[in-house]
Parts: sequence; structure tokens; C-alpha cells
Amino acid sequence: MTPPTDSPTDESTAKRAVVLLSGGMDSATAAAEARDRGYEIYALHTSYGQRTEDRELECARRLATEFDAADFLQIETGHLAAIGASSLTDDEMEVAAADLESDEIPTSYVPFRNANLLAMAVSYAEANDCEAVFIGAHSEDFSGYPDCRPEFFEAFENVVDVGTKPETDVSIEAPFVDWSKTDIAERGVELAVPYEHTWSCYRENEPACGTCDACAFRLQAFRNVGVRDPIEYAERPSYADGEP
Repeated sequence: MTPPTDSPTDESTAKRAVVLLSGGMDSATAAAEARDRGYEIYALHTSYGQRTEDRELECARRLATEFDAADFLQIETGHLAAIGASSLTDDEMEVAAADLESDEIPTSYVPFRNANLLAMAVSYAEANDCEAVFIGAHSEDFSGYPDCRPEFFEAFENVVDVGTKPETDVSIEAPFVDWSKTDIAERGVELAVPYEHTWSCYRENEPACGTCDACAFRLQAFRNVGVRDPIEYAERPSYADGEP
């Protein structure tokens, strides 16, 4: 794994990028990657009725400060929750326990969420003369979420090219799209990502449950890189065995 790195530029010459900053592990690492590539960060956080939206917002704000973001924009939108059909936004649906081997689309899938989020991010990018939009999606996401596949991001970039001003040139950057969660954790440790200020749990604001898919993949990744996950968990199941 040899991700590209560029020396950050000074503020007067920095490129600009919108980073979809959910407050989670992947988006925090994407922000660190963008900064490492010399981008000035414009952080975009969306609250769409997800169960842990308060904790995610708290983490996103802290991360934006940690990464010296030029701007932080929170957008509140209720339409994804109103549409429903996801255990992240519908209290009547149970968040399933982790199943790390499943190839089925999980109940946590929010229908076409990334298209919605990227559309807002591109609007924000075009309005602020940003050259890129960074999103932290990765290979273990697209095994279950259709809007995390490489071909989705390629297609969306074509939409951006057609649907923005002629002089606008915004790339969709998914730097981890072919990586595993373990690869992301390794890169994040290398970039000194403050993971203590991130939140991944689908169920709880404090402590993390440790048993949903998001917690499971996160704990497994930290175990694989030999680093103890710095956030608190109600339970650290077998997939965290051997974690320092």
C-alpha cells in the first residue's frame, strides 16, 4: 500500500477541497489525506435524521478544528429520514448485529444517500472555487452499499462535468475506494488522525455499542494494525480479540 503524498502548500497557494466530514473514522482519514495532498479543507457535515447525529456533529466540528478547516458547513435535511427504509433513520427498524461475512445489502443502507450528499458537496465546492470533493468510501462499504462502488463515483463525476458551469472543474476523490478498513486505519495512524474525536457506531451516542457493523469493522481494523481504538465501547466482542 503506497498512497500518494504531496507536501502541503502554504495557505496562499493551497488548492481547495470539500471534504464530506461525517465525524466517522473514514471521513476523518479522508480529511487527513486531503490535507496531506495540499488541499485547504472546506468541511461539509450533513445531519439527516440518523440515530447518532448529535455525536457525529460534535465529532465533525472537532475534526474540522483539528484539521484547520477554512470553513465548516452543517446542512440539516430531513428528507432522507422522511423517505425512510433504513435502520439508521427509522426507529421502527432494528440496527442489525454485525455480520462481517454477509454480502447482502444491510438494513443500514440509506437509499441513494451518497448521491444526495455528493450533490450538496459539489454545490458547496462550486460556490467556493474548490477543485475536489473528498469522500471516505471504501471497498468494504461497496460490498454492501451500491452507492459506494468505484463505477458510481466515476459516473457521478460525469454528472458533475455536465451539470456545472463550463469553467468549473471539480473532481470526485474517493482515495480509499479500493482499500479495506484496515488499510484506512494504517494510513490514518501514519497521518496521526485524532481517532479519539471520531464516531462510527450506528446505534448509540455514548458509549459505542461494539456490536453493529460499523463498530465491528472499526474494531477489527484497529486490531489488525495493532492499535487500541481510543473510543469507549459498551462491549468489545471477539473480532476485537488481541486489540492492544
